[in-house]
Amino acid sequence: MKKSIALVTGGLSGEAQISYKSAVTVGNNIDRNRFDVYRIDINATGWWYEPADGGAPSKVNRDDFSIQHQGQTIHFDAVLLCIHGTPGEDGKLQGYFDMLGLPYTSCDAATSALTFNKRYTVAVAAFGGIHVAKSMHLFSHTPVSADAILQQLTLPVFVKPNNGGSSIGMSKVNKAEELAPALEKAFREDTQVLVEEFISGREFTIGVFKSKGAIRVLPITEIETKNEFFDFEAKYQGKSVETTPALIDADMQSQLEAAARRVYEVLNCRGVVRIDFIYNEEKGVPYMLEVNTVPGQSEASVIPQQVRALGWSLQDFYSAIIDEALAGFR
Repeated sequence: MKKSIALVTGGLSGEAQISYKSAVTVGNNIDRNRFDVYRIDINATGWWYEPADGGAPSKVNRDDFSIQHQGQTIHFDAVLLCIHGTPGEDGKLQGYFDMLGLPYTSCDAATSALTFNKRYTVAVAAFGGIHVAKSMHLFSHTPVSADAILQQLTLPVFVKPNNGGSSIGMSKVNKAEELAPALEKAFREDTQVLVEEFISGREFTIGVFKSKGAIRVLPITEIETKNEFFDFEAKYQGKSVETTPALIDADMQSQLEAAARRVYEVLNCRGVVRIDFIYNEEKGVPYMLEVNTVPGQSEASVIPQQVRALGWSLQDFYSAIIDEALAGFR
């Protein structure tokens, strides 16, 4: 008997545009012989079921996350999350689904909330023995001057909104006079900001997932951006060169794969996550930058590239992700 899957997209942040693109790729590659798929759009106007035949959207019953479809009440077997940003990547929906006992394809509520906060992520990773850049965590309610920051950190630095992904509001600061405007830009996106020292080296991003209870590392992608860093434009508007699999020697590959696996274990991840690293060739070690627990699945995203490089079809991959979610909640 087919399983009923809710493909949840949208969201309440500026990353919703990426969520919709991801949902198209995922929706086009789910095995319809095994799964009945229902698209759910969560946005500022409400939670809506969008029929595939183009019919009028109808409201989701939030009491039990059920929908009405062709005169029947549909209760889902699992949720396939395609929301980047709040409430699908920060633990809010995960907590709701936990209370309903409904399986979902991402990390649990605690890990999602932790990894959505960049500073807390690197702090926990560092406790787990993973190399991270020196950084400061700033709050809007307790202003810290640019001069005070530069007494603790050495230029160049990255300034990032502490929550969320997609590099929205992020800046690279090379000169002291650039720091204050960069802080203002980041604080427009978030009440918390992370300032971290620049680590020179090659940039890599690595997908990691669990299938049949085993952690698997996808082929590594090297990112060479045409911009000064891997910002929103570079990620989603073609301003970067992504090489999958990365052209690296066996030792570097082994170190990066081990670091990615360790991050997945330390942060107690589930589903597919994407972990970004800088490999500092002078020191010969990878530095973890951040973790994305709902990585992009659009045609411009690296996870589909890595899945194909592994020799899998996207259909096989999404089936494995759904199967793992169902198995984990038995």
